[in-house]
Amino acid sequence: MKISDVRVRIVQKEDIKLKAVASITIDDCFVIHDIKVIEGNEGYFVAMPSRKTNDGEYKDIAHPINTETRQTVIDAVLEAFKNELAKV
Repeated sequence: MKISDVRVRIVQKEDIKLKAVASITIDDCFVIHDIKVIEGNEGYFVAMPSRKTNDGEYKDIAHPINTETRQTVIDAVLEAFKNELAKV
């Protein structure tokens, strides 16, 4: 799998933990939108697109199925996020 494009939109609101929303393109043929960059207690982390269920839980809509792929996605999104922050 090759992540061929990452697009990040910085969220400009103060006092919220959501810092950006990203989209990734995989192998120039598949896109995943609404990947979130969130500021946590130990730094930034990536949350995959999810929806709220009827019982109030959040379930991922799309997500990597192994650790190596998850880390590839996280690294690509956080690198693009940091590059966008440097432009602001």
